[in-house]
Amino acid sequence: MTAPLSTLTPAAAPLAIGPHLVRPPVVLAPMAGITNAPFRTLCREFAEGVRAFGGRPAAATVSGGKGLFVSEMITTRALVERNEKTMQLIRFDATETPRSIQLYGVDPVTVGKAVRMIVDEDLADHIDLNFGCPVPKVTRRGGGSALPYKRPLLRAILHEAVSNAGALPVTMKMRKGIDDDHLTYLDAGRIAVEEGVTAIALHGRTAAQHYGGTADWDAIARLKEHVPEIPVLGNGDIWSADDALRMVRETGCDGVVVGRGCLGRPWLFADLVAAFEGTDPSAGGPGAAAAPTLREVAGVMRRHAELLGEWIGDETRGVIDFRKHVAWYLKGFSVGSQLRKQLAITSSLAELDELLAGLDLDQPWPDGADGPRGRTSGNNRVVLPDGWLKDPYDCAGIGADAELDTSGG
Repeated sequence: MTAPLSTLTPAAAPLAIGPHLVRPPVVLAPMAGITNAPFRTLCREFAEGVRAFGGRPAAATVSGGKGLFVSEMITTRALVERNEKTMQLIRFDATETPRSIQLYGVDPVTVGKAVRMIVDEDLADHIDLNFGCPVPKVTRRGGGSALPYKRPLLRAILHEAVSNAGALPVTMKMRKGIDDDHLTYLDAGRIAVEEGVTAIALHGRTAAQHYGGTADWDAIARLKEHVPEIPVLGNGDIWSADDALRMVRETGCDGVVVGRGCLGRPWLFADLVAAFEGTDPSAGGPGAAAAPTLREVAGVMRRHAELLGEWIGDETRGVIDFRKHVAWYLKGFSVGSQLRKQLAITSSLAELDELLAGLDLDQPWPDGADGPRGRTSGNNRVVLPDGWLKDPYDCAGIGADAELDTSGG
């Protein structure tokens, strides 16, 4: 049986995000195009025991309190301008508690306006700020993982966010830095503490690494030592519940942020809850997920596609949006190439049902399917604004025109 979390490290339970106590200290990482309301619902259902494998009884409702599930990235400019897509992305299910929004912004004034809008219109209970995204369309504007290099700009954004947030807690997610020659996480952590940020999540990679190589958990430990005043969450290479517990043991971090490890595996949150609460998953305890058969995976796939259609308001668009998840769900299973291709172009629930019924549904969970998934390649080059690295304190020319106008990454 997994040891109770309290015997692993006293620093990790529970996680306080302002007034919100997150038990266990597990957070779903914001992922563009992934962590919308339907996917968050699936993850919460498994975390709460509403959905389970192996024929075990499940609870009746999702009541909140088992982890924290953050929205995909919301662009501050798009939010302030009430972009139609953005306004849909910030819709939360009535059972989501607390409601957690991640904001991306480059202009302090726009960030402040977006935070004030969230407070005034009661759009969320927690605000996370994105300083970790490594994709070129974000970093070329000085945003995401590029931004903490400009220390005064980072401070100004954090100041505007916290000062406009009122009672809402503000957290931030970041990377180690732009590359190994331009590390920023320790300076950024100190600035965050000074500006009243509630907690920090660190992905143990630089922007140049993108998602390649191995996450540097030692950096998470160093950040925890550097900013003992607030909780530090670790992110990177958590593919299993054992990985999460090991990260807490080795780094002393206060919680974990799980991203690519749950792609096509929303039930990972059941394992995480079980592990942190000291439950033996093999015994079928509360929240524990047995390794699913393909039949059970297919059931989750169907549920996921259906939820997307209901959320979008169009079955076809929902099934089309679901297509990107198919390969993650089927990783390691024996599925013919032709059937995989058909599943990747399906456009209705009836068609999806027919194709899923054609799988060898009695297959057990494949060996090795719990490992890395999603993007794993390194980028090695970070696209930055001209002259960005010349002076970390020169923020001239950075303003509202650098804001993205659409949300979702």
